[in-house]
Amino acid sequence: MFANLKYVSLGILVFQTTSLVLTMRYSRTLKEEGPRYLSSTAVVVAELLKIMACILLVYKDSKCSLRALNRVLHDEILNKPMETLKLAIPSGIYTLQNNLLYVALSNLDAATYQVTYQLKILTTALFSVSMLSKKLGVYQWLSLVILMTGVAFVQWPSDSQLDSKELSAGSQFVGLMAVLTACFSSGFAGVYFEKILKETKQSVWIRNIQLGFFGSIFGLMGVYIYDGELVSKNGFFQGYNRLTWIVVVLQALGGLVIAAVIKYADNILKGFATSLSIILSTLISYFWLQDFVPTRVSLCRQAGVLWRDLGLLQPPTPWFKGFSCLSL
Repeated sequence: MFANLKYVSLGILVFQTTSLVLTMRYSRTLKEEGPRYLSSTAVVVAELLKIMACILLVYKDSKCSLRALNRVLHDEILNKPMETLKLAIPSGIYTLQNNLLYVALSNLDAATYQVTYQLKILTTALFSVSMLSKKLGVYQWLSLVILMTGVAFVQWPSDSQLDSKELSAGSQFVGLMAVLTACFSSGFAGVYFEKILKETKQSVWIRNIQLGFFGSIFGLMGVYIYDGELVSKNGFFQGYNRLTWIVVVLQALGGLVIAAVIKYADNILKGFATSLSIILSTLISYFWLQDFVPTRVSLCRQAGVLWRDLGLLQPPTPWFKGFSCLSL
């Protein structure tokens, strides 16, 4: 039963990661009549859905008792204000990161985004060394160097890009800056969140409720500051359609899927799931979205990132199993 849950969670992770990237990319480039949905409101709705899902999971862990659920939420959140406030920092960073991912996928094809976003592994490792005093072995540093090389190839101009300066909608420079900023924010927030989890005994679901609470507040602030006029004019859910709701739900369930993988599998198998997701995103981006043209350089960059995943599987594997922040 445990083995089945492990592979089921990994399969769901591959599906969720690939689907989120492709649907988000498609939803941001699809030309329709009327206003396009606001990414800032989508982030808020995703946070609210994540809170609801985590509350249901806590309810299940409380033996489906409303009284027990109320007691847990009261004791773990309201009666521990300082512990709750600690989540404000990573929550604000994750909210910024989620908004940046919409910007990145509005300006980069799915395959380029998938590969470049793997730089979060490098930033996570660097923050772990500086903030958690972790030590990296030779295989890990070599794998990170290979990762940097693979991502560098992503920005190498191909022959088709020289002939056609714009393969996808928007500015690739804006998309690159957005995804790089998201990588740094993901690395710092992931390590900070891991540090908090190690210092307390609260469940992952309670911590996700706290993250979602602050994320909703920060998200609403972003809606008011950047899109307040558009919301007052066309409404909070302007441009929402079935595809938009699919994107929102996939984004909301992302953290829960990661938690399930960490619980039933490990980070090594998660690396394989990430690699498989990159391959699937590349194939679908080429055959379905038709916004990615494979070249010799692009194949090299894909190989560089996939080889990084294989490099991380080399000994000493016990270190990598303990590197839980890589999953965030």
